Amino acid sequence: MLSARSLFQEIIDNDDSFQLFCSIAAGGEAQGGWENGRIAALVPESMGDLAPKITRHGADEDKHGRLFDALLKKRHLDPVPVPPETDYTMLLERRGIGLTHEKLRRDERLTEHDIVVYLSHSRVTEQRAAGQMDVLVKYFGDHAEIGKAIRMICDDEANHLAYCHEELLRLAAAGHGRTIQRVLRESALAEIQVHRDVSLAVMAHMGRLLHWPRAKSAALAAGIHAMYGYERLGAWRHMVDLRIPERRGALDGPVTAEPAL
Repeated sequence: MLSARSLFQEIIDNDDSFQLFCSIAAGGEAQGGWENGRIAALVPESMGDLAPKITRHGADEDKHGRLFDALLKKRHLDPVPVPPETDYTMLLERRGIGLTHEKLRRDERLTEHDIVVYLSHSRVTEQRAAGQMDVLVKYFGDHAEIGKAIRMICDDEANHLAYCHEELLRLAAAGHGRTIQRVLRESALAEIQVHRDVSLAVMAHMGRLLHWPRAKSAALAAGIHAMYGYERLGAWRHMVDLRIPERRGALDGPVTAEPAL
């Protein structure tokens, strides 16, 4: 029977599929770390109070990238190139979601609108990341090899999501509410499409590495399309609501130390 637990167990039990999984994850986290670092450096003076939190966000993501690299090293594996069709961050950028790398490479101050776009985009993508890490912790939080790393990453992602909620609510109260809701909606509708496409691409690569039969690959693809249909019909709305988080000031402190793996 196909399940999230059995699929991921297959992936982590095989060196080739584990190598690709960690490489994709590490690459995405490294991109996120760079983006947040640049945003923190370019934040407008009127929003300077956000710079330390954005810096912390980026440092957390850099740390996650190092954790995935450490998992590879522990198994004496090297990172492999990330197939472009699995590059979630860049595929979102191509759809006009978030701040472009071209903009972030310039040494020009961002605007308040740019920060609203950044936080709205992050609220959507962090919802996805937090949900995925919750599933991994549920099934593999006690795993001897990866449990410690995924528990730490899961806690950080919950902090990142709480921070996005808190800051967006503050900005909405300051008069940015209409822009926030528009950008959240645009980001969520694009994200569910990109997530579907990346999921199909990742499963296709995993299927080749693990020699899945056609019937299994077809069943997985059908499940991914069904989940997209469910999200497109209305489940995407859980990615755009804003509520006061239980964790207040989630990114106010220093980056937590990486565990010894």
